[in-house]
Amino acid sequence: MNDADTAEVVSSAAAIRQEMARVVIGQETLTEELLAAFIAGGHVLLEGVPGLAKTLAVRCLAAVVDLTYSRIQFTPDLLPQDITGVNVFDARSMQFQFRPGPLFADIVLADEVNRAPAKTQSAMLEAMQEKQVTVDGTGHRLSELFMVVATQNPVEYEGTYPLPEAQLDRFLMKIQVDYPSRETEVGMLSTMEALGPGASAPHALLGKRVGADAIRSMRRLVHEVKADRSVQEYIVEIVRRSRELANVSLGASPRAAVMTLQAAKALALLRGISYVRPDEVQAVAHATLRHRITLAPEAQIEGVTPDDCINQLLKELAVPR
Repeated sequence: MNDADTAEVVSSAAAIRQEMARVVIGQETLTEELLAAFIAGGHVLLEGVPGLAKTLAVRCLAAVVDLTYSRIQFTPDLLPQDITGVNVFDARSMQFQFRPGPLFADIVLADEVNRAPAKTQSAMLEAMQEKQVTVDGTGHRLSELFMVVATQNPVEYEGTYPLPEAQLDRFLMKIQVDYPSRETEVGMLSTMEALGPGASAPHALLGKRVGADAIRSMRRLVHEVKADRSVQEYIVEIVRRSRELANVSLGASPRAAVMTLQAAKALALLRGISYVRPDEVQAVAHATLRHRITLAPEAQIEGVTPDDCINQLLKELAVPR
């Protein structure tokens, strides 16, 4: 990877951030992690209470890249064929024709994903893992740039179906969206007032900044980012030590190490660096590990969180030079 390639990625990423920042106020970390997951080719689970711009951030990302977008509102009565598609009989040709569902897009927003029953969740699991859906025994390939961004509300559990560990593990990152600062909230109101009538659909005001070819190039370049042996060992040590913590009943799997390295490479590329530093590993560790750590029951009662465990690991382990 040469300097020109790196500079082009940094320029494209800056253009995306700048355009999204016109309407997504005070969520720089969310934007950076979304971008890192996107160019790493992974899926994202966004968790936060309603009203924190989770859906808006995804719609804005889709608005500034020249890709197809669809939204699925998950409900308890949603069936697998409602998202994958269905074979419809065509009386003129006397044959069944496949009618693609909303999963056939580049960026798919799965809103309130934990409201769908297990059967529908499992249909999405195949799509996320294999980039294809199977309808009546026939496989249908999804977009090569396919990415699922799912949202869930952490405080409302009535009528929900918690995602099983197998499906959680398919998400590259779980991003927690928190309340903004007072100054940021004031800035949000100023921005919405300045938008006038456009405030009802602010994503529609954003322009395309990056095309599909640029995204493909970014994803190719991610694999060219190098990781020193010491950095690889650092990631493995974090993952292995997560299984030994007293507050943890199930630690991170080897796949977590692979995902952490991939996310760190993507973040390094966005920062204009051709190699992974411990800084990038630490920056993505919470997002790539928090949904892969299961707390012991007594730890949950005491209010311990997966992030607390990750903080402990990062504090205790020696950082490679």
